[in-house]
Amino acid sequence: MEWGGRTLSVEMGKLALQTQASCMVRYGDTVILATAAMSKNTRDGIDFFPLMVNFEEKLYAAGRIKGSRFIKREGRPSEEAILSGRMVDRAIRPLFDESMRNDTQVILTALSWDGENDSQVPAFVAASIALSISPIPWNGPIVGARVGKVDGKLILNPTFAERANSAMDIVVAGTPEKVVMVEAECKEEPEDEVIAAMEFGAKSLAPLIEFINKIVNEVGQTKVNLHENLTEAEAKLREVEKQAREFIASHVEDWIFDAPKKGRAERVAMVDRFSDAIKEKLTAEAVDEKIITIVLGRVKIYVEEFITQRILEKGQRLDGRGLTDIRDLYAEVGLLPRTHGTGLFQRGDTQVLSVVTLGAPGDMQTLDTMEEEGKKRYMHHYNDTPATYGETGPLRGPGNRAIGHGALAEKALEPVLPEEKDFPYAIRVVSEVLGSNGSSSMASTCGSSLALMDAGVPIKKPVAGVAMGLASIKGENWKIITDLQDIEDGPGGMDFKIAGTADGVTAIQMDTKTFGLSWDIVKQTFKQSREARLKILDTMKGVLAEPRKEMSPYAPRIVTIQINPDKIRDVVGPGGKMINKIIDETGVSIDIEQDGRVNITSNDAVGLEKAIEWVKSITHEIAAGEVYEGTVVRLEDFGAFVNVLPGQDGLVHVTDIAYAYTSKPSDVMKIGDKVKVVVKEIDSMGRVNLSMKALLPKPEGYVEQPPRERRGGFSGGRGGGGRGGRGAFGGGGRGR
Repeated sequence: MEWGGRTLSVEMGKLALQTQASCMVRYGDTVILATAAMSKNTRDGIDFFPLMVNFEEKLYAAGRIKGSRFIKREGRPSEEAILSGRMVDRAIRPLFDESMRNDTQVILTALSWDGENDSQVPAFVAASIALSISPIPWNGPIVGARVGKVDGKLILNPTFAERANSAMDIVVAGTPEKVVMVEAECKEEPEDEVIAAMEFGAKSLAPLIEFINKIVNEVGQTKVNLHENLTEAEAKLREVEKQAREFIASHVEDWIFDAPKKGRAERVAMVDRFSDAIKEKLTAEAVDEKIITIVLGRVKIYVEEFITQRILEKGQRLDGRGLTDIRDLYAEVGLLPRTHGTGLFQRGDTQVLSVVTLGAPGDMQTLDTMEEEGKKRYMHHYNDTPATYGETGPLRGPGNRAIGHGALAEKALEPVLPEEKDFPYAIRVVSEVLGSNGSSSMASTCGSSLALMDAGVPIKKPVAGVAMGLASIKGENWKIITDLQDIEDGPGGMDFKIAGTADGVTAIQMDTKTFGLSWDIVKQTFKQSREARLKILDTMKGVLAEPRKEMSPYAPRIVTIQINPDKIRDVVGPGGKMINKIIDETGVSIDIEQDGRVNITSNDAVGLEKAIEWVKSITHEIAAGEVYEGTVVRLEDFGAFVNVLPGQDGLVHVTDIAYAYTSKPSDVMKIGDKVKVVVKEIDSMGRVNLSMKALLPKPEGYVEQPPRERRGGFSGGRGGGGRGGRGAFGGGGRGR
């Protein structure tokens, strides 16, 4: 079919035939292979659906070999691949039966990438088709589309070139009627413009869903019914689950809503109280231990159902807030003495400390992925530990969730950062999540804004974000709740994060536990989120309204010098000798761009100034009339060669040494002498002619003598071809 101005084709029955379903989707020349499989056995004792979505990024797809000299094969997934997998996961997960406990896996492999069409859009299509034609129970199809906005016009599935100039980059998944997943980065776009773009993208999905349904009618397999022919154990589990819900219902008033529970510890204690009581009750009834384990793993979900019901019936939240109220806010800057900038942001129990580090341009991250090459100047990293949640456990590297949260906060701040030419620093922000209870990614966004301003990074405006929730029963009879927290994110809910400035939206991330959100829900969410964002921004401005004028004394200073690009080789020197010498002797860091920008970075003001003068002297283009104190580097009968700037020599002809007659230069000077000279001219061959005599007072009655024969063959400048000719007997010029 034709979609978005390009051909989209699907092929099945050719590749990966051992799995339960597979397909190959081609969009332009970008090709994605999708496989879907589900285990026969269930995993007992877990309280979640074990779905795995893996995006396999292959460098051969882009015709590239990994840049590392030592590792040439793909290793662990890149952050871009992890984010692509998470995006598809968040779109397809809500359409599974949440009671499923069969391991289910979707693998998306990029086989070809054309440099024009991104791989995420065909990955959505491929995942949807593979699941739709498979025997795996799934309430699809849904698909995703990308929307851009160039010169005020909305574009479906923009190319990479169009995305570079787009005011927004929105990925929307679902159907024309309902939205299941949204991921967006915008340049302070008004809420109504963002909604219009989302609707535009969703409407474009209609012909694609019809296309997929046609494929399913032709080759679709019969779906497995997980609820028929229940075993005795499964039937018993459902009976015990019903008993657990009835027990919780009997204690809604005296255990759940007996008093407002503002702190996470109170809410955890309340759930634990139910778990302990239900365990005691089921043990006394001699229920099988496996069934008890499964039910105890789901107690929190059962409790969440009653909390949702209370919100819908009475508008009452567990902590006593109104539906549009934000938890208590606290903000602080400048906490740590030696870091370049810090911001602490706390909303209820969620607490994030964001720390800024500024570095030289050479500290930028090198990108080496299938779709990205080059440098990344701004990095945001999100960290949490078991202590973040009041728990214990091993410390490992960041998981997919942490990478996703870090990327969201990074997107939120990207549009307000200064241009690199105005602020050439590498910028790294690390958000340490010290307490989590609802939207630590949005708290990281707020903390990052404060930390950047504290560091003196001239961001255009502060950015804040808030997570919006939903209380609903199967998407009907709904109410939007502002500032979502843990126990409110139950069945029928959503996690709709919206970040932005006072003037517009900069980032969105939405996923839901329903079969999709109606447009009425979306519009009301944007309205409430803007009201909340402005309140949070007011709190932040009360602490620090704008970036500091001065950076931390411990932050490096960068001075940018613009030189003639032809002079870059002079700064670098043969084999890098010159640039390494400057770095070694001054302790600075030097980064040179192809357009002639030289960025010199240092924490030492003296070394910085010395390096600046050194580079300026190397790249200075000598002009007639300039005066220098130079060093005699070579003596010939016809004149003296004087080094006036690093790598740049000139000739003082013997007749220009003094007014008195000089037979040869060695009569009045020696190598290493410091002499004061003026530039007489730069001749047509670029040679520098100097004079010492012109700086001396002319003797009374002096009569200018006829000039002696001048030399030839001098090439002025060691950086451009040697120190010059050596005279008639030296093999380089005519002598005198």
